[in-house]
Amino acid sequence: MSLRGIASATLKTTAVVGAVGAACVAYAAGIEVRWFTLRRVTVPVLPEGTAPLKVLHLSDLHLMPAQEKKIRWVNDLAALEPDLIVNTGDNLASEHSVRPLLRAYGDLLDLPGVFVFGSNDYWKPHFKNPGKYLLPAHKQRHKPHGPDLPFEEMRRAFTGAGWTDLNNAKSSLKVNGLRLDFAGTDDPHIRRDRYDEVAGEIDPAADLSIGVTHAPYQRVLNGFVGDGYPLVLAGHTHGGQLAVPFYGALVTNCDLDTSRVKGLTTWGYDGRQAALHVSAGLGTSPYAPVRFACRPEATLLTLVPRINPISSGR
Repeated sequence: MSLRGIASATLKTTAVVGAVGAACVAYAAGIEVRWFTLRRVTVPVLPEGTAPLKVLHLSDLHLMPAQEKKIRWVNDLAALEPDLIVNTGDNLASEHSVRPLLRAYGDLLDLPGVFVFGSNDYWKPHFKNPGKYLLPAHKQRHKPHGPDLPFEEMRRAFTGAGWTDLNNAKSSLKVNGLRLDFAGTDDPHIRRDRYDEVAGEIDPAADLSIGVTHAPYQRVLNGFVGDGYPLVLAGHTHGGQLAVPFYGALVTNCDLDTSRVKGLTTWGYDGRQAALHVSAGLGTSPYAPVRFACRPEATLLTLVPRINPISSGR
């Protein structure tokens, strides 16, 4: 082939690659980021002979006040009639988001619920070099200034509606005749977790004990599993947010391995195992409003007796 032919072929290849790249960006920013989906997962963790329990796991809304489609979609989840709501944080993306957030949760606030906070319940998102997400979690830096989001207003609204604050706290709820014990931590990603304040073996008198945290760092997972919690719920990862088709996520934004970036898996520690559910969440930072091969999600967990195998519907 002549030099002119080589140059022409190179230009055509570059144009095709550029067009494909542009199409992927347009899809990620214009379609998938608002293509909300409900995942349904069955988790065998209840005592034998008990009726199924429906748990709606919500995480990482990162809500901006004008995101009406997301507000309506979340509001409609009440039609699922869950028995319990578990909110694993990062609700806000603006100082003006609390009232829209409460509209989004709507009738869900009338149901039994528990919650923990993530970093974006305290601090507004800000622009950062996307390459930082590829760094190990322990090398990432966080601004030392005080919180600038109305997290206390949100906390008062949640607790006023009857939801239980699990930030470095333990609690117990009666749901459908079952005693559910909970332990939770504040966000490990910004080192607000104080597991020592909730540490201790689970009470065998409870029908089920559940650990709740925002970011699934290994130190917190090990604490829950080591203390005997059979189920742990977390968020934070956004499922990797930008995944490679047929490969999966490249990062988790914490020290969890990418094979557990979202969905139901197991976590083992000190000879014990727990079902771990990590939500890919419903939002993104307003400075990175894209998702690719990782749709925004909420999850309806159906808890059933332990005699059934763990299964996941996707």
